[in-house]
Amino acid sequence: MIQHREEAVVPVLDREIVERADRQASWRGRSGRIYALRPEPPATFRFVDDRLYLVALGPMVLWVGSALDIVADADSRARFRLAMDCADRVFEVLGAGSDIERLTVIWDLEAGEPLLNLHAA
Repeated sequence: MIQHREEAVVPVLDREIVERADRQASWRGRSGRIYALRPEPPATFRFVDDRLYLVALGPMVLWVGSALDIVADADSRARFRLAMDCADRVFEVLGAGSDIERLTVIWDLEAGEPLLNLHAA
């Protein structure tokens, strides 16, 4: 007689992020560049200064930007509101610098994907 154990089915990505919620995560941009991201609890998320944030639903990027983008751009503001309505995770993007670099990072991460077994130390 074969017995089956019942286990909660949790997608691999969710397990990886839940298990490492207090650590940095790594995402690859469309260019292949790897970015270090710090998880933020979506329920208590608040913008800080001009830092960049990535809002996602699972592995799908919904919005990337900063408070400056929301204030200056009505389209970005609308996309951010929609993203926050269905997002299950928010990350702070670490290490974005000048305005040109910030815009490049936004473009790159908009088509980004999580790297499951590569985490920043």
